[in-house]
Amino acid sequence: MKDTHLHHHEEHLESSDLLTDIVIGMSDGLTVPFALAAGLSGAVDSTSVIIIAGIAEVAAGSIAMGLGGYLAGKTEQDHYSSELKREYDEIENKTEVEKEEVRIVFRQWGLSADITEKATQEIIKDKDRWADFMMKHELGLDKPDPKRASRSAFNIGVAYIVGGLVPLSPYFFVKDSLDALKISVVITLVCLYVFGYFKSKITGVNPYTGGLKVMLIGAAAAAAAFGIAKLIQGH
Repeated sequence: MKDTHLHHHEEHLESSDLLTDIVIGMSDGLTVPFALAAGLSGAVDSTSVIIIAGIAEVAAGSIAMGLGGYLAGKTEQDHYSSELKREYDEIENKTEVEKEEVRIVFRQWGLSADITEKATQEIIKDKDRWADFMMKHELGLDKPDPKRASRSAFNIGVAYIVGGLVPLSPYFFVKDSLDALKISVVITLVCLYVFGYFKSKITGVNPYTGGLKVMLIGAAAAAAAFGIAKLIQGH
């Protein structure tokens, strides 16, 4: 029988990164344009103004959110590179101290003194392996994917656009802004609940409560924007 588990490819981190990007982009994409459209609906009758403002906001928001994801990814890479350079320097100039830090890691794993020493001597034979070991087990840093920054920017930006078009979609087909808002409220609140449900299920939170919380936050933001617009219009 073939040992098929040797060929198993772990994809947890990549999937986790993708889900994180979608959550970040989609949550803001559903909420912000929804609140904007609701606020404008309380101030103007024509849906054309709301469509133009909404599309402009979705474009600007997707770029801003994508750029934020890119900068976060680059910061992670820069931080890792900086710490790796420092680790190499310490291996070169503080060799005995670094050896002892390797031993400490193995002792924390519960290895015997004899095994600890053998494992330490094996690790320090190769400086690259030594540095990688210290990065992961002393500093708790995993080597970031070099394509993570650009991939994150794309994922977040697209998720924001998809989310933002949901509350705006009724305004493309209904001329009266208040009628369009009523449809937008129903569609967006359902989407917010579904989004919150699955996000909570993935993160281990009660999905029904999580979905309800996300839906109520979006509803509160839209209601506040609509009320403020009506209040200003009244003056």
